[in-house]
Amino acid sequence: MSSELVLTEVVGPVAVITLNRPDKRNALSAELVVDLGEVIEAFDAEDGIRAMVLTGADPAFSAGFDLRNLGTELAETAAKRWEGETRRLGMLPNHSTPIVGAINGPAVTGGLELALGCDFLIASERARFADTHGRVGVMPGGGMTIRLPALIGIDRARRMSLTGDFVDAATALAWGLVTEVTTHDALLERSVEVAATIAGLDPMVVTELREMYDQIGNLTGHEAWRVENQWSKTWIQDRFDQDRLSDKADAIIKRGSSQS
Repeated sequence: MSSELVLTEVVGPVAVITLNRPDKRNALSAELVVDLGEVIEAFDAEDGIRAMVLTGADPAFSAGFDLRNLGTELAETAAKRWEGETRRLGMLPNHSTPIVGAINGPAVTGGLELALGCDFLIASERARFADTHGRVGVMPGGGMTIRLPALIGIDRARRMSLTGDFVDAATALAWGLVTEVTTHDALLERSVEVAATIAGLDPMVVTELREMYDQIGNLTGHEAWRVENQWSKTWIQDRFDQDRLSDKADAIIKRGSSQS
């Protein structure tokens, strides 16, 4: 599934996907975005792949769209985003397999939007984050104004977008942009480890949980509570497997005790 611009490796049930334009700091071109989408769709369709890890070839995760051809790249990417049966609500195609973002270096503007398309992020100590749409003079089109404030709050998101200033890994962790910071050398191994934990769960349950977060996350107040409650009742009535839970109860308790 690899291409010149997107490298892949399979580690058990986990697919590792690497943006591969290191000489351009993994700047996004229309071709790279298309290749990445095709790789994600292919892995998403494989029963043996239960989780993915998305990272960049050092020294950056992604510096955003290639500024030399910015207008063309943005237009081509936007057009591709709405082509065919699989439409994108962000920089990534729709998918049911979780994607852990392993942020190995700077994630800037379109690169940050790409990272925000992952389920959650683990960062290297070298990771840095910035939204420079204002500095470049273009408007976000990959979910920046939707996903970023949901993670770090509207005021911090505005600050990042209106100043274009960089946020380091420690600040990103404190703000909730990333869930964990590791040493640079340990990043990929740790990200695969977390992805493997996800891969060990029932894929049907994981898919349902992701769908719940996607749909309920857009709701607020009593409506969010109502929908979650109804979803839970429907799952228990139609799809919950009590016998399976009983079989795994001891393992669940044991794992919880070991992490306490």
